[in-house]
Order: sequence, then structure tokens, then C-alpha cells
Amino acid sequence: MREASYLRERYRTILSFTGLILVLCAGLMFTPLLALIAWPTESPQFWAFLIPGALMGALGLAAWRLLRPKNHAVLSVQEGGVIVLLSWILVCLFSAWPFMAGMGLNFTQAVFESVSGWTTTGLSVVDVTQASPVILLWRSIMQLAGGAGLAIIMLSAITGPTGPALSVAEGREQLVPHVRQSAKLVMMIYSGYAVVGIVALRLAGMIWFDAVNHAFAAISTGGFSTRAESIGYWNSVAIEAVTIPLMILGNLSFVTAWLMLRGKFRMVGRNGEIRLMAVMIPLCAILVFLLTARGLYPTLGKSVRVAIFETATALTTTGFSTVGYGDWNSFGWVVLIVLMLIGGGTCSTAGGIKQYRIYLLWKSLVWDLRRSLLPRTAVTENPAWEADRQVFVNDARLRQIGTFVFLYLLTFAVGAAILAAHGYGLKESLFEYASAVGTVGLSVGVTSAAAPVGVLWTEIVGMLLGRLEFFVILISAAKLARDVCKMASPSSGGRPGG
Repeated sequence: MREASYLRERYRTILSFTGLILVLCAGLMFTPLLALIAWPTESPQFWAFLIPGALMGALGLAAWRLLRPKNHAVLSVQEGGVIVLLSWILVCLFSAWPFMAGMGLNFTQAVFESVSGWTTTGLSVVDVTQASPVILLWRSIMQLAGGAGLAIIMLSAITGPTGPALSVAEGREQLVPHVRQSAKLVMMIYSGYAVVGIVALRLAGMIWFDAVNHAFAAISTGGFSTRAESIGYWNSVAIEAVTIPLMILGNLSFVTAWLMLRGKFRMVGRNGEIRLMAVMIPLCAILVFLLTARGLYPTLGKSVRVAIFETATALTTTGFSTVGYGDWNSFGWVVLIVLMLIGGGTCSTAGGIKQYRIYLLWKSLVWDLRRSLLPRTAVTENPAWEADRQVFVNDARLRQIGTFVFLYLLTFAVGAAILAAHGYGLKESLFEYASAVGTVGLSVGVTSAAAPVGVLWTEIVGMLLGRLEFFVILISAAKLARDVCKMASPSSGGRPGG
């Protein structure tokens, strides 16, 4: 009974913090209405955002004010995970409303578009040629906010110190010891990316509306576009030259970005995932150019551009594209699938297995080979650079990484099998689900408004697992289910300690 009473008190705190996230995200739902100033004919869209925004705000405010703890509460990592899980589910559901009311999508399609936006995936069932500017802007704002993370949005607004559980649950690292100050620095870096990206894309040839949407989608590694052809609509060297650095910046860990801003380039160069990216993008671009793109496009320059851009967009999990992949050979598809599975930087806006995990697995192979050549009694250390510090990797860390990669690839295989069971080709199924679980957004045509419900829900699950990472969802869901059962059991009734 004491445990049940304690859990109820803790869940009051959990629900109050979840309510604050809902209030802040409700405010975000009103921001697309600014587009009505430039497009007053789209005023019927007003209610599609006002009603869900008001409902989400009212629900969040009630939870925050009525359940708010009297004393400051420090959350555990598991409790932070429950907040993150509940917040993502509720925000994605409310965010689906505009797509149903404003675009006429059904519930599954609307939830799919919402989840794709918040998880910064970029797979879409919306016909952008028929979508209003308000809807297009909302898609980009979801990706911008989703890239920053709901936990970071909340932490940047909370007064006073708080525990690191929320940011840890979303896979973030702190830039400085104080959590709120760290969240503010992340928001400053992120906002700086957005402003620079908007101006650069405008100077490169986009109109302001396109520049805003594509800058938001690039730095969040989201990939939603205002054009059906994505970046390929412009066929512009200048726009591609601006977009690639923006995608790479979004792919970087915020810790790495903070080190760069402080001029600590030597530390950045030591970072394992930076070294891996510096090898993967040029190597894969050369292979794609030589073995896939060289014979497909009319000029040598176009082939080089395609090879570089498509390699960068796949590894950073952004999902912009300049060409379709229907005429690519199998080798090109395999390269993109592998890059989408690897994904971006740890604690960044990107998805995938993450480059640092792949780097440590490679180092583990090297360490094992080196150890096999040493005497049995030799004592060895396994050093690796992580952000701004050198760490020594033990076997427990490697086992955890191995477990994560196994779960990731198992999810990828099951998801691809479900897509194949719906009648799609194996190659198409592997590509599309690698894009979904890696929160990439590249598509070969499987994802559309006409896709079966089972396919869309399979991809929804993959996008959520890929964005929040497997352990967070599994542990948080298990804790939530266990705690609800304890609080609801008959033996937990009565007075605390009675």
C-alpha cells in the first residue's frame, strides 16, 4: 500500500510535467496560422488548428496546475522515459487533427503524417501540390520542434534546476552541468542553424516560404518538402551546395556543435563518429558515382552531384532527394539502405543505429584482432574518443551496443517482412522500412495515401522506435504497465500505510 501511494505521488509529478509539454506544444500549433497573413484565402484552416491547439493546451494546463508538485521533484531516468513516451503519443495524436480537418485524411493517414513530422522522418502521405501553405508550414514546424526534442522544449522553459532524466530519455547529452542552461544552449545553436539556413537558401534561389520550410526540414534532418520533386525541383547547384552542409550540421551531435563554436576543432577531429562520417560520405559517393550514377544522367556534373547529395541525405537521415531511384541498379539501393541503417550522430536530430555505435563496433573488431596477437597475460585498454573526452570502453558497453544493434536489425527485418507480406517486392520493402526505422524519409513509392493501413501502422511503429530508441520505449512501456497494475490492484486501496 505504501508503494502504491508513493507511485501515485510520483505519477502526479509525471503527469504534471507531461501537461507542461502539452501546453508548450499547443502554442506551437498556433504558429502556422501566421501564414494566413500572406494567404488570407486559407482562413478556413483557422479552426483546424485552433480547436486541437486549444484542447491540448487546456488539457496540459489542467494537468500542470492541478498535479504540480509543491516541492521540486528530481526525476529518475525511467520516470523521464515515461514522460517522453506519454508526451510523444499525445502530441502526435493532437497534431494529426489539422490533417484530418484541413486535408481530409483519415485517422491512420493523419497520425502517420504527424508521427513522420515529429520523428523527423519525412515519409509522407500528403499531396503537397494540393496542400495549403498553412499545412505545409505545420509539417515543417513539427520537424523543427521534433528535431529539438520535446524534452529540450520543456527544459528550456522550466525555471530552476531539474534532473537530467528527460534529456537522457530522449537520447540527449548535456552541454554544460546545469540542465536548463544546457537546454537553452541547444535551442540557441538550433535556432542559429535555422536562421542561417533560411538566409542561405533564399540567396541560393528559393522564395522565402520555400527557404523557411526547407531550412527547418534540413537542420532537423526531417526532409519534408513543399515540392513533390523535393530538392530536385530546382535542379540547382547552389541550392544543393547549401542544403548538404545544413544536413550535415543537423546530423552532428549538439556536443560536437558546441565544441566547434568554442573553436575546439582538434577535439572534434578526434571524435570517432566524425571520422566515420568523413570516410563514409566520400567513399560511398565515389562508389555510387562509379557503379550507379555515371551512366544514368546526361552530364558528368549531374552524376557527381547526384552521388554526393543522395549519399549525404541517406547517412544524415534527412530524406531530401534530387532524383528518383526507380532506374538505379541494385548496388545503389544497397548503399542507400546501409547508410540509412547506420544513420547520423549520437544525440543529434538524426536517426539510425548511430555512427558512434558503428564506430565502436569497428574498434571492437580491431581490438579483438590485436588482442589475439598478444600473450594471454597481457592487460589491454580500449580507448575511444567520445565528444570532448577519451573513454575506455569495457565489455559491458559493447554488449549493450550489440543488443541494441540486434534489436534494431530484428525490427528492420520484421518490418520489411510485413511490407513484403502486403505484396511489395523485397527490394522495395527493405528500402522503405530502412527509411522508416531510420527516420530518413527517402521513398521508392511504397508510402502513399493509397498504402494499406497495415503498412502505415507498421511504419508508424518503426518511426517511433527509431526516434526514441528501443530501450527507452520498451523500458518506459514496461514500467508504465507495471506501475498501473500496482496502483489499480485491490490490495493498494485504503490509507497509506494502513
